[in-house]
Amino acid sequence: MTDPQKDKPRFYGRRKGKPMRGGKMAAYNALMPMVEITLDDIAGDAPVDPRGFFEFPVEDVWLEIGFGDGKQLVHQALANPGVGFIGCEPFVNGVAAICRDMQEKDITNIRIFQNDARLFMPRLQAHSIGRCFLLNSDPWPKKRHHKRRFIQRETLDALHRLLATGAEFRMSSDHPDLADWQLHKTYFHPGFIWTAKSAADWRTRPADMPETRYQSKGQEQGRPTTFLNFVTVAGSE
Repeated sequence: MTDPQKDKPRFYGRRKGKPMRGGKMAAYNALMPMVEITLDDIAGDAPVDPRGFFEFPVEDVWLEIGFGDGKQLVHQALANPGVGFIGCEPFVNGVAAICRDMQEKDITNIRIFQNDARLFMPRLQAHSIGRCFLLNSDPWPKKRHHKRRFIQRETLDALHRLLATGAEFRMSSDHPDLADWQLHKTYFHPGFIWTAKSAADWRTRPADMPETRYQSKGQEQGRPTTFLNFVTVAGSE
């Protein structure tokens, strides 16, 4: 008998933190039934168009992998009301935080996959995502844990299939070794082109992105954030 768990990626991050109370818990309970995407919602084996997760027309769909407390995702959703946003985040406390912000700011163009993004990405149609963010992901600094880092050849292959030609793929990290890892892996993948023209391009936060809590903390501790921006090219799948 085939083991259905055998081919699933192993998840190493946290799923729960401190007990939630008050507004976060109430917002989580109120919003998640309306905005959560689960694999059970995707019937059959055929890849789905992510626009179908929204009850209103959207001009594009953008994806954030590991959105933390959701501040960047909320900022983008407010700045781009015609875009549908999907955030993947297994950490329930972060999901509760974004639910509170969505409720307070009356945001309707965000959907949430509360699980590992690697389970979700294969279920979407090819070239159906217009932009992807991977910001301050876990650096897994020990060498024996490098295989746990999100950016690997396999995930870059999956992202290239998912992203439209010419789509932006943005990464950031305040961990120098992880930034080098992300740059090297993505730069030498034939489906992505690094857009940097000068050092300022990777030292300066893009104007349309807010400073996250992790970036601010890293700066205070002498770890400036590296910003990496790539675009996809066709014919490399």
